[in-house]
Amino acid sequence: MAKIVILTGAGISAESGIRTFRAADGLWEEHRIEDVATPEGFAADPALVHRFYNARRAAAAAAAPNAAHRALAALEADPQHQVLVVTQNVDDLHERGGSHNVIHMHGTLNGALCHACEHRWPAPAVMAPTDACPACGARATRPDIVWFGEMPYRMEDIWAALRAADLFVSIGTSGNVYPAAGFVADARHAGVPTLELNLEPSAGTRLFDEARHGPATQIVPAWVAEICR
Repeated sequence: MAKIVILTGAGISAESGIRTFRAADGLWEEHRIEDVATPEGFAADPALVHRFYNARRAAAAAAAPNAAHRALAALEADPQHQVLVVTQNVDDLHERGGSHNVIHMHGTLNGALCHACEHRWPAPAVMAPTDACPACGARATRPDIVWFGEMPYRMEDIWAALRAADLFVSIGTSGNVYPAAGFVADARHAGVPTLELNLEPSAGTRLFDEARHGPATQIVPAWVAEICR
């Protein structure tokens, strides 16, 4: 059974209507990144941050999984392959597309976190700074999202999976956001073959053994069909 670790980024959800995150202009959905995606921004204006993620949560709920998400679920269901999807995305399109073995390294819009006691629970559709933690009662509720300056989740599990993999595949990523952008180098160091599937060459394309470029809804199902023959 071949062990495949797949990293996915915003590019796999773009064709579902979820806008990709672009850091080059310092804006995300017309907001400064520092204002909506950092602990400092949350401390300065928690109401703004909650409104921002309430809108992102609604947009994700309205989106539907696309052919690329469904292809990865079909790959996971194939008894010839053991698949782990590590996603930078905070939407749940992988799960709704049928994938079960998913690590959300940057958290999820469907989660709430108390930054007083670190209790986690399912997020309601609309969150506010006045929400109380169901465990400790503190009005310290935030989205369970990994912001800039914070450590992504389950990194030890991800690195262990990369070292044990038979193939590492990166789909729909820019290659600019670390530590995920370093996974290809980690895989290469462990002697694991690497493949990039992306709309266009990423910042780290040269590090991959093979790269295929085009829309995710076309190249991902084609690749899955190829290896599931």
